[in-house]
Amino acid sequence: MPSALIAEDEPLLRAQLRARLCDAWPDLVEIIEAENGEQALALVQERAPDVVFLDIRMPRISGLDVARALAGRCHVVFVTAYDEYAIAAFDEGAVDYVLKPATADRMAKVVARVKARLALPPADLAALLQRLAERDEAAAPLKWIRASLGNVMQMIAVADVVYFRAEDKYTKVVTRDCEALIRTPIKDLYDDLDQEAFWQIHRATIVNLNAIARVERDFRDQPVITLKSRPERLTVSRTFAHRFKTM
Repeated sequence: MPSALIAEDEPLLRAQLRARLCDAWPDLVEIIEAENGEQALALVQERAPDVVFLDIRMPRISGLDVARALAGRCHVVFVTAYDEYAIAAFDEGAVDYVLKPATADRMAKVVARVKARLALPPADLAALLQRLAERDEAAAPLKWIRASLGNVMQMIAVADVVYFRAEDKYTKVVTRDCEALIRTPIKDLYDDLDQEAFWQIHRATIVNLNAIARVERDFRDQPVITLKSRPERLTVSRTFAHRFKTM
């Protein structure tokens, strides 16, 4: 009986991946979870799963580094928010991938292909990993934002932002302790963010996944986000509600 490992540092996304995988592959004997790349490597050594679902961007040791270290020991499926360029690279290399947020249809297709390959040696990923690493370095996401806090300009680390919200001609930058303003429109800002860490939940709102405490549903069955460090609750619009379907 086959087993799988999911390596994803964001708990909500990890839970969603597990739910999708359970539905698509009910005869898995075990689904192991890792919170980071270091833990993933240790668990592969200890439990020897047949397939590993790797988030490409994880702190300290990335999914690309984990895949490089595994070097053919198991089959690999990448989990990513990458754009069309990277998807073309995956397809060219005959490597499976799941786009965030994972959909039932995509997971079913990936599982079908992985099952067909289990009797074969894992694919050689060396060339693909090199291409993805070069692309990842060239397209590094925004790290700092220069924002107006009253009459003072302040540098805010993007990782410290809880959410962004469009307001009139400005975009509000909300952290745990303060609110500031920038002139960059939400649409342009989203393109520069790490889309594996930040999700658009409304045409006017982008939230940091690491800032989410829990996701519930209101009387209209729409997802409502409770934040870890802010009292306000954020409602997810119907356009983006599918992202939280299994949460």
